[in-house]
Amino acid sequence: MSTLPWFDPTRTQKLIDCLSERIMILDGAMGTMIQKADLEEADFRGQRFGDHDHDLKGNNDLLVLTRPDLIANIHREFLEVGCDLIETNTFNANRISQADYALEELSAEINREAARIASDAAREVEQNDPSRPRFVIGVLGPTNRTASISPDVSSPGYRNVDFEQLVEAYLEATIGLLEGGVDAIMVETVFDTLNAKAAIFAVQEAFKQKERRWPLMISGTITDASGRTLSGQTPEAFYFSVAHAQPLTVGFNCALGAEQLKPHVDDLDRVAECLISAHPNAGLPNEFGEYDESPEDMAAVIREFARDGVINIIGGCCGTTPAHLRAIAEAVEGEQPRQIAVASAA
Repeated sequence: MSTLPWFDPTRTQKLIDCLSERIMILDGAMGTMIQKADLEEADFRGQRFGDHDHDLKGNNDLLVLTRPDLIANIHREFLEVGCDLIETNTFNANRISQADYALEELSAEINREAARIASDAAREVEQNDPSRPRFVIGVLGPTNRTASISPDVSSPGYRNVDFEQLVEAYLEATIGLLEGGVDAIMVETVFDTLNAKAAIFAVQEAFKQKERRWPLMISGTITDASGRTLSGQTPEAFYFSVAHAQPLTVGFNCALGAEQLKPHVDDLDRVAECLISAHPNAGLPNEFGEYDESPEDMAAVIREFARDGVINIIGGCCGTTPAHLRAIAEAVEGEQPRQIAVASAA
C-alpha cells in the first residue's frame, strides 16, 4: 500500500502500514461505558462547575474536564483487549451541542483535553507493547441540528442552523483535536450529508492553518430499514458525495446491528476507492432502548465481514463493551483486510 502524498510521513505512515497488513480494531461505545459508571450530577460538575446554572448530568464530553480518570480508564480498557484505534470522547464537544448546557465556550478546551487524555492512554499501552502501534481518532459528531431538514413540520423551509455556523463549530473543534495530539480525524454518525460537508470544509481549513494534513475518516449512519441516511442517500450516493475529500476511510456506524449493517457495507464495497470502516451497534435496541446482543453473537456476524473481504477497520458503537471488542478482535484475527489501490484516491 503506497504512501498518499498529503499524509505526514511519520505517524500517518505507520497507520497506513498497519492498515495494509491487517484488519484494525476500533474501540467500542464510550457512552455505554459511561452509563455503566452510574454517575451523578456531582461527577459532571466537579469543583469547577459546582455553581453552573444549568444541569450537566448527561454531558459526557465534559467528563474529560471533571472526571478525566474515568475517561482514561475507559480508553485503557478498550486498548487492553486489543483495540488499535481509540476515539476521543468528543461526540458532542462542539459549540452547537454544548449550547444545551450553556458551555459552548468550552468547545476548544474539551476537544484538546479529550485528545490529550486519549493520546496519553494510547502511548502508555503502546510502550508496554511496541510491536502493536495504537492510534487516536479525533471524533467530530453530527451536532444536534440538521442543515438539510426543517425541525418544524409546519415550516419545511425553516432551518435552525446554517452551513456557516456548522463550519465555525467544526473548525473550533478540529483545531482543539489536532492540538491535543490526535492521529486522524473522523466525521462520524453522519445522518445529514450537508452537515458532513460543513465538517469536511472545516477540517480542510484546519489543515491549512496547521500547514499539514492528517488522515480523514468519514462514517455515515443508515437510520432505518430504508437503507438510506436521514437526508435520503443510499450508501453509494453517500460515498460519492464525500469522496472529493479524499478520505482515508468511508464507512458506517450506529443505528443498526452488524447483521443489518452488512448489506450496506457490501454496497459501499462495490464503489469505494478508499478503505472501509464499520462500527455497528450491539444488535438492535430492545423495548427498553438497551442493546443486549452478546459479544459472541456479534463477533460471529462480524467474522463474515472479514471473510468477505469488505472491511479494513471494524469496531463497535452503541452497547458495545470491551468484552465485545475482545471477541471481535479474536473473530477477525488472521483475516485479510479489504484490498484497494489506495493511490487511485489521490
